Amino acid sequence: MDLFTSAYGKNITIGRPAYFIISGFIGSHNMKYYYVFLFFVFIISVLGNTAVMTVICLDHNLRTPKYVAVFNLALVDLLGSTALVPKVIDVFLFNHNFITYNDCMTFFFFCYSFMSMQSLNLVALSYDRLMAIMFPLHYHVKVTHKIMFSLVLFFWFLVFISNLMAIVLLTRISFCKSVVIDSYFCDYGPIHRLACNDNFPTYVLGQLLPVLILWLPLVTILFSYICIGYTLAKVAASEERMKAFKTCTAHISLVAIYYVPLLITFTMYANIHKNARIINLSLSSVVPPMLNPIIYVLQTQEIKLSIKRLIKIKRHFKITVR
Repeated sequence: MDLFTSAYGKNITIGRPAYFIISGFIGSHNMKYYYVFLFFVFIISVLGNTAVMTVICLDHNLRTPKYVAVFNLALVDLLGSTALVPKVIDVFLFNHNFITYNDCMTFFFFCYSFMSMQSLNLVALSYDRLMAIMFPLHYHVKVTHKIMFSLVLFFWFLVFISNLMAIVLLTRISFCKSVVIDSYFCDYGPIHRLACNDNFPTYVLGQLLPVLILWLPLVTILFSYICIGYTLAKVAASEERMKAFKTCTAHISLVAIYYVPLLITFTMYANIHKNARIINLSLSSVVPPMLNPIIYVLQTQEIKLSIKRLIKIKRHFKITVR
């Protein structure tokens, strides 16, 4: 369509565009090295999360309610990285900046769904730690497979419904300002700001989604650790306090890795250059899925023991075969 020849220039009154243009970084010619870096992060993330899921599946000792949430986190990390990184590399490293309207909506839906589940899954893990420390004698009653599966399924339902609502609202707006998305993927905010008709419903949802998916989970996690801290403060023996606290270190690390970059970016949003903002947001999307399996292997005793058992079984099997 000739309509799009001036996509970077004049305002054009259009309905639903045939395609969008993802702008990415501005005025930087060395960003190809950054995309190569993202590719290696993606490979490590795929290998690490696949390994964690494999260990959980193979070891019957890890088939506990807690590891339902851990497995789901590894699955979400794997799917999130797979949905985002290959497409970002294709768009910018190979200069395929044009993306069809339907593909953009699909790209948005899956990226937002998996990113949102990363946050909500941390809530499920914080519930596990809260029950383990506050009610150690009733832990197996309060944290069952049924409860954990129900919690995880509810989060998936919440994420899919909220993102489907976002898709429905985005399809009801017309685009006339431009078809250039000022981001590194089909991001909700930059898309709805291109609207030339009434975009108040998409604006309201754009304000609600971060609260529902990011800030409410963060407040819930912080409240759970206030309760955990209060409970541990009442424990007389310092060794017992440290022993209980160590069971939370892996989860605290995951929360910090996920939320700290987002908090910095959103706090300084107006004062950060567009390129720096894109780097911060993209790293906060791809680095946690890479680090999460590493943290769980290094800081979770059950997974360490499980890996040792699996290695021992493999060696024993090789000796038996010989």
